[in-house]
Amino acid sequence: MMNKPELLVKYIRDGLVEQEHFGYVLVANRERVIDSNGESGGYPFYLRSCAKPLQASLLIDFGMDKEFDMSSKEIALCCASHAGESVHVDVAKGLLKKICLDETYLKCGFHKPISQTAKEELLLNGKSESIYHNNCIGKHIMMLALCKIKGWDLAEYDSNEHPLQKEIKKRIYELCGVKKDYPVTKDGCGVPIHSMPLENMVKGYINLFCNPKYEKITKAFRENPYIIGGENRLDTKIIKNSESLVAKVGAGGLCIAVNLESQEGIIVKISDCDMKARELVMLDSLKNLHWANIDADHSIKTLHGETVGEIVTCL
Repeated sequence: MMNKPELLVKYIRDGLVEQEHFGYVLVANRERVIDSNGESGGYPFYLRSCAKPLQASLLIDFGMDKEFDMSSKEIALCCASHAGESVHVDVAKGLLKKICLDETYLKCGFHKPISQTAKEELLLNGKSESIYHNNCIGKHIMMLALCKIKGWDLAEYDSNEHPLQKEIKKRIYELCGVKKDYPVTKDGCGVPIHSMPLENMVKGYINLFCNPKYEKITKAFRENPYIIGGENRLDTKIIKNSESLVAKVGAGGLCIAVNLESQEGIIVKISDCDMKARELVMLDSLKNLHWANIDADHSIKTLHGETVGEIVTCL
């Protein structure tokens, strides 16, 4: 199986290359790959948090949106990898209360807020992180709600053999056009996460976001870019500064964006998972495609603000 990442980013400091990042960029529509950097050769990668909008398709399929009279912000949170700011925490608390459960049912675990501002606020107020700061809490609340609707066991919703997880796999495979089984693992938050080739990920996003059935999910992204990510988050930046794009980041160096007008998608996968490289490659790619013109800082500066080099994308 051919797997040849391509040089995508070079850090050049005063004429010398001191840092390089390799990976893949792939542009596709529903039918075919249009262009690419790097040859993944059908090698499967884990979806990580890029799975969240695909998983959230079930909230429409199972009628969760109507059962709990979900707001656009609540739908967005179910798809989000949020930064743990107060706006995210408040929506999460409200949605959990709405489904008549408490945090003892959640199995996503704790971590510090992704937002630096939110971290500093906790520190200044002498508080510790809570389960509501977990960037995956919206997905977990959604999973519990779907189990309540279907009468499924709440205690084992994170198990690979749980009927909910089987339904999620079925729907993801249908949306992404996956015809055979690929490796499955546990995501950082503990629930199963599936792998597939990059082109299938793009196809799944187009089939989700460009399908009138899932219009509420698409609108939730467009209306609530800050809920999807938050402070200094790439997907928030893309949605907020474009007219017809939705985007979602995932661990492992992933970011997927869909042009709702042309019904085409782009995926970036950085092999060493560097987040700065991911951002520059995605934003420069969007500019090259004439999908969006979002500023990105390519300069290398000293602590004194002096520019000593530049970061170059090789696209």
